[in-house]
Amino acid sequence: MIRVALAQLNLPPRRARDELKADIVIYPELTLTGYPPEDLLLRPHLYELVNRALAKICQQVVDIDLIIGYPRRDKGKIFNSCSLIRNGKIETTYDKQHLPNYNVFDEKRYFASGDQACVINVKDIPIALSICEDIWVAGTGKQASDAGAEIMFNLNASPYHQDKRDERIDALKSTVAESQMPIVYVNMVGGQDELVFDGGSIVMDANGQQCFHAPDFVEDVYLVELDQHTVRHDYPASPRIMIPEEHIYQALVLGVRDYAQKNHFKGAVLGLSGGIDSALTAAIAADALGGENVEAVLMPSRYTADMSNEDAILEADALKIKHYSIPIAGPFNAFRESLHELIDGTPKDTTEENIQARCRGVILMAFSNKRGTLLLTTGNKSEMSVGYATLYGDMAGGFAPLKDISKLMVYRLCEWRNTLSPVIPQRVIDRPPSAELAPDQKDSDSLPPYEILDPILEAYIERDETPEQIIARGFEQAVVERIVMLVDRNEYKRRQAAPGVRITKRAFGRDRRYPITSGYREF
Repeated sequence: MIRVALAQLNLPPRRARDELKADIVIYPELTLTGYPPEDLLLRPHLYELVNRALAKICQQVVDIDLIIGYPRRDKGKIFNSCSLIRNGKIETTYDKQHLPNYNVFDEKRYFASGDQACVINVKDIPIALSICEDIWVAGTGKQASDAGAEIMFNLNASPYHQDKRDERIDALKSTVAESQMPIVYVNMVGGQDELVFDGGSIVMDANGQQCFHAPDFVEDVYLVELDQHTVRHDYPASPRIMIPEEHIYQALVLGVRDYAQKNHFKGAVLGLSGGIDSALTAAIAADALGGENVEAVLMPSRYTADMSNEDAILEADALKIKHYSIPIAGPFNAFRESLHELIDGTPKDTTEENIQARCRGVILMAFSNKRGTLLLTTGNKSEMSVGYATLYGDMAGGFAPLKDISKLMVYRLCEWRNTLSPVIPQRVIDRPPSAELAPDQKDSDSLPPYEILDPILEAYIERDETPEQIIARGFEQAVVERIVMLVDRNEYKRRQAAPGVRITKRAFGRDRRYPITSGYREF
């Protein structure tokens, strides 16, 4: 039996840990740099740092085998590699063979492919090494068994999205069926810009049964004993399965925490309007960073309902967030006076509405600059899809927790969070959503009801369905055509938006890259 330590860790760049007591400890893919390193891979100095880290690990690790992932440069090529470190030196190195180049992945931009299996020997058991995408491609399992392996270790930096757990299990089962050998699957935990890594490390036996499944979003080291036929450990038979709302919420909390802390922000600030989006953002921020490290700013205008202020204060108090009230009438009137030659004698339109939003953006950025805290924007995916947001106004900020969360999911997440503790007033959930930039304004004045809008957006953005396919689902043609047009024409806004946590299979940013200037039309 091999005593294997699965290091399901949240590792910032160039950090490694080697204090474990086991026969062998397995770290995730690209442990020494974090994933994805992107164009840092083009900087020669990166490899000096990686080699120093490897030398330090070799010097310190003499009583345990260790497998660790890192980028390796050799003869002008860069490889996504992992090495077995044994007795103070690198004994064997494996280069990833299958490089993903879809969705958020663009490894072929940087890496060359390996071309052969790698089998190491631990306590007289031959073990194949593989990295992430290798097990998603048919033939990897057979290649390993043909090379004489009897167990496979698979190092991963597999980012989270909804339903990813089932997809991973299917990939593992396919590889096991090919190879007829157990697999130890180790995944990273933590946030890296838009991506969140959820852990969920797995050990699967040669029959395709899950014998161990580490908890999601929990950084820890798990000790498992196994050989070709048996898997033993002292953990629960299976982890508690989270419902979708809890899973998504935990991903958002982890994404916000790591973005703020790894970028050395002292805390966070946000505008708290009394609406549902800012309510959810405040709850996520407080859960991620602690209420004492979050500040909320109420910025009422003449159109702000009393209930909005009341509910915002109630939520700030419930989350133990310090809050301030700074009315925007003064700066708004100053802008109107400065622009009187442009504005006087013209009907009110989005110009005046956007000035209000931009007054708020200036106030919030002042808090961020003076405090050294991260400004969280509060817009959701539904709004960003159709451009229902103001550049340099409510879009101003450093990170957008809800960027990949539809409006309907915002409601579901608020209701779920209130099952833990009632921090979001029920009136916020029940009242019709409004930007409160004009008298009696409601979102439905400008957009279809979210029960109609969100399914159209999901079909067009996340599943790449054509307008004709969406209309065939029973949606009104004029509505579909208008929504598709709004999505296409607002790419310029999304390019200027803050990064945010990726939750779906098709988030704005790395996942979906459309030109701003294009004559292409769906109609």
